[in-house]
Amino acid sequence: MPAKDLYHEIVKTALTKDGWTITDDPLILQYGSKDLFVDLGAQKLLAAEKRGKKIAVEIKSFRGPSQVKDLHNALGQYMLYRDILEKMEMVQPLYLAVTTKAFEEVFEEPLGNLVLTKHQLYLLVFNLTNQEVVRWIH
Repeated sequence: MPAKDLYHEIVKTALTKDGWTITDDPLILQYGSKDLFVDLGAQKLLAAEKRGKKIAVEIKSFRGPSQVKDLHNALGQYMLYRDILEKMEMVQPLYLAVTTKAFEEVFEEPLGNLVLTKHQLYLLVFNLTNQEVVRWIH
């Protein structure tokens, strides 16, 4: 099993504060002979639905020496996981969890915005200090 991201516990706390229940830590995807590990699976019960809403969350810190390389790696992993979720007919959308700083420095810049819109990424933006979700982008 891969190592947990630096912000793993913070994202779990933020999701819990936002009314989500962590259902998988990690969410294991078995495809062919390969096991892949999405950081988290979560569910939120909605008053109008008996089953609630499920999501998958991949956490990225964007703290490497190159934000472009971090974006490249995050995009590749995100697309692979999203394709497998779709192929396995799992209905939960995949979110990429990033800090407010990473969102501002990467996804509000032209390159990150291009990737965000072209590949229709879903983002969960969280605040490191108060450990809360501040924005959902989909």
